[in-house]
Amino acid sequence: MKIIDTTEYFLENYNPTISFLKGYYEKFPKVFQEYFLYHCKDTEVRHLQSISKYENDFKRIRLVRETIVPIIERVELSYKEKYDVEYPLDVNLLIGGYGSNAYTYREIIPDISFALEKLSPEINHLEYIVAHEFGHATHNIVSDKNKIDWTIIDWGSPLTWLNQEGAATHLSRQAVPNLLPHQYFSYDEDGLEWLLFAQLNFDDIKKAFREDYQKLNSKELFHEWFSINGGKRFEHTRLAYFLADNFFQKQVVNLGEIGAITAWGRDNFKQMVEQWLNEL
Repeated sequence: MKIIDTTEYFLENYNPTISFLKGYYEKFPKVFQEYFLYHCKDTEVRHLQSISKYENDFKRIRLVRETIVPIIERVELSYKEKYDVEYPLDVNLLIGGYGSNAYTYREIIPDISFALEKLSPEINHLEYIVAHEFGHATHNIVSDKNKIDWTIIDWGSPLTWLNQEGAATHLSRQAVPNLLPHQYFSYDEDGLEWLLFAQLNFDDIKKAFREDYQKLNSKELFHEWFSINGGKRFEHTRLAYFLADNFFQKQVVNLGEIGAITAWGRDNFKQMVEQWLNEL
């Protein structure tokens, strides 16, 4: 693992102009090409909005930067010890345009990025988000180590997304076992209310997801169920994460932990998820 800290350049040289931002992005092209391709709009309007926010957020950003590096190192070691894996990847620290807070790249062995302007400096919040993103990478690395057939993975399927988020949630509990139950689903203070709602309304939520899976296209379903900007149906965002955890835990019971981690490489994987969706 190599930590690529682009934030030092930003904080030491910052001036509130679009030309500065463009120079920053050009200095780290590999990092920001992925960021603006999938995780934030690259427009003048967006950059001006970001400039208007940065000054008020500098203190928090610096605190996140101080706190997150030892957490990254601690979480990496925890995963290594539990799953005997190595991380031949880059972990990017960036200051973006208030888009995604953290993400893994769309690769089999994915790099990981954390956008510091979107993160809370609270230690347990950072532990969750770091453990979750490393969980995605660990899911892929363990699957690759067990020689699954990557050519059969349908990366654009909501059923695959359910499996990925369920795996990352499960693995984050193994790497950072000291968090409260709701903190494995949320990096903010609203997680307890969210978890209670999901538990109390599980059957209705699952039924609604199944209906939307049958009638919505993948983009619409992602926005409603997986995105922080969705959640109109139940007035709670990212409820697919709770469903994903339920599905994955069922697979752990049925297949064992490594079997559940590698299940997306099975020929009948989609049928397994669809069967679970039909169980109410």
